[in-house]
Amino acid sequence: MIPLLEISGASKRFGAVEALRDVDLTVHRGEVVALAGDNGAGKSTLIKAISGVQPADEGEFRFDGQPVHIRGPHDAPALGIAVVYQDLALCDNLDVVANLFLGHEAREGGLRFMDEISMEEQATTLLRSLSVRLPNVRAEVGTLSGGQRQSVAISRALLGEPKMVILDEPTAALGVAQTQQVLDLVLRLKERGLGVLLVSHNLADVFQVADRVVILRLGRNAGEFEADVSNHQAVVGAITGAVGLMA
Repeated sequence: MIPLLEISGASKRFGAVEALRDVDLTVHRGEVVALAGDNGAGKSTLIKAISGVQPADEGEFRFDGQPVHIRGPHDAPALGIAVVYQDLALCDNLDVVANLFLGHEAREGGLRFMDEISMEEQATTLLRSLSVRLPNVRAEVGTLSGGQRQSVAISRALLGEPKMVILDEPTAALGVAQTQQVLDLVLRLKERGLGVLLVSHNLADVFQVADRVVILRLGRNAGEFEADVSNHQAVVGAITGAVGLMA
């Protein structure tokens, strides 16, 4: 099966600092790949290279089987890659509908306009299709729980009908119930046939939803594990570099 995203030999330098070195990564359709590693391992640098925020200096990128060049932040969405960063970039004083369509308003004659009725209908349909439960699509985002806010941010990413979604620490600082709400949504993205790249420090979350776990350590590949046949101890060993000690 041809991977949806295939990266070979990705490298990125910041002056004398080599943040990534010869990193390989594949993500298939309908697959959740967890990207794990300690702080400074290169996870954020890699997703910024994929999103075009900080393009890689070297490496080959293929998407949907075709060679691609991601040189800026507009290239990834054009390919069908959506990114939900940890800060979510939501406007607390706007309601759910307005947040979903911010920057995606209807156009006519080169001008953007707000078709409130159509936007509300589309928002309701999208959220229902993802089984996202909110008190009201007209509720201000600032009044929602952490899990609900994360769900809104992920739902917004799907408006452009991407083929792949990158989620940056989506369960960070969430309670147990809110975390489960987000993890259930991740599985629904998989069911829709999307490729999902999940960046997370929480191995319990990783093993609950991931098909594969890719480890970065000091900017390099440090291991890859099939989630259903691996265990926390092996993954922690790869993250810390103590694989031999933990075998």
